[in-house]
Amino acid sequence: MSLQVEKLEKSMAKLTIEVSAEEFEKACEKAYQKQKNKIQLPGFRKGKAPRKMIENMYGKEVFYEDAANEIIPEAYEKAYEECEEEITSTPEIDVIQIEAGKPFIFTALVALKPEVKLGKYKGVTVDEIDVTVADEEVAAELEKERKNNARTVAVEDRAVKMGDITTIDFEGFCDGVAFEGGKGENYPLTIGSGQFIPGFEDQLVGAELNKEVDVNVTFPEDYQAENLAGKPAVFKCTVKEIKEEILPELDDEFAAEVSEFDTLDEYKADVKKNLEEKKAKDAKNAKADAAVAAVVDDAEIEIPEPMLATEQRQMVDQFAQRIASQGMSMDMYMQYTGMTKELLLEQVKPQAEERIKSRLCLEAVAKAENLEVTEEDFVKECETMAEVYQMEADKVKEMLGEEGKKSVMKDLVIQKAMDFVADNAKAKKATKKAAKKAEDGEAAEEKKPAKKAPAKKAKAEDGEAAEEKKATKKAPAKKTTKKADAE
Repeated sequence: MSLQVEKLEKSMAKLTIEVSAEEFEKACEKAYQKQKNKIQLPGFRKGKAPRKMIENMYGKEVFYEDAANEIIPEAYEKAYEECEEEITSTPEIDVIQIEAGKPFIFTALVALKPEVKLGKYKGVTVDEIDVTVADEEVAAELEKERKNNARTVAVEDRAVKMGDITTIDFEGFCDGVAFEGGKGENYPLTIGSGQFIPGFEDQLVGAELNKEVDVNVTFPEDYQAENLAGKPAVFKCTVKEIKEEILPELDDEFAAEVSEFDTLDEYKADVKKNLEEKKAKDAKNAKADAAVAAVVDDAEIEIPEPMLATEQRQMVDQFAQRIASQGMSMDMYMQYTGMTKELLLEQVKPQAEERIKSRLCLEAVAKAENLEVTEEDFVKECETMAEVYQMEADKVKEMLGEEGKKSVMKDLVIQKAMDFVADNAKAKKATKKAAKKAEDGEAAEEKKPAKKAPAKKAKAEDGEAAEEKKATKKAPAKKTTKKADAE
């Protein structure tokens, strides 16, 4: 195999890969051996027709496509390893020459790692975030713990009130006709939770046990079921059970039950300490993110479109894996939300671009500052991973292998660069927006789509990926003519 690399504009390159005529012939023979049992010629039993007879009957090109699909993945992977440039996208394959007795030649159009022109990266200005914990925050945390330890009791002597935990039967009607998905039995609903469309739960306040009540609502214009969007509906509901939460008293006895402390004052002090530690950690992360964002804003980077498209696909694939681990397929998700793969790809595009730019800038900072990762750093990271996965550190190393080690080392360099940028950043007085961001800790949890009408409209997931992956190496060809996207 031989490789020629032609650099193009906008960080693109064309790899011309040539495979010998002998290798191409072997691939054609292999294709014949795979296909011969499916081919029958007059005068021959099925699977016994000689290759030459088949080629005379159907043309020499009859096995070319299968032969190309056999050759391209392996040849491209070898070219990928041999290429001195850093490839950042999946290849777009185009077969140039495919003919008996001649070398097989194809090209792979790929994106290369773009050049980064760093601006200011030392001493960038970021908001200083107040990490003081107010008494109100401690009180809110204690109230949350009270709710976590609340007991529920059945209520039979009054109507439904806000905050009650109910069990209901319901059936929805549009223009007097029941609609699909609008019926539920023994459905658990906490009044005021916002689980159902606006107005539904409010109208159940005052409802009595086992007495039917009409709930009149209008579906949102952007409701996921198009046949219901914007339409008025009546739900006939029956409250079958009412329960209310009884919160424990906030005293020494409560503190002893939920913590290792004997008094409420000791427990409060510990709650405050934990909140301070969390705020400090969140503020540190927010400072690092803001510092990196400032570095990116002051840098010059032109991301090649195929590199961005590859990152988008990886993010959507990772999102699909995450929801699959929760028992939901992408088809189910699309059906619930009205989303399409194309819309999801477009939705993650800004984040994909931000992620690429951040990583490229941090790599450039690491290079500029000669930041390196030692074997000791790698060992420590393996020990950390071992604790997370409850494994021996040596076993983690073994499972990572050489490729995994390279990936971990790259990530550690990125982390060192991020720490460098954050440590050298200058702080100014915090804005309310920055303080709120730190308080939130950017720990927004993924939510599952709503179940049925009259549940509120499910939101599309952000498709956020946990980590970036290396561009795909293999390139299984789909066709032997024209441009085949080898994803």
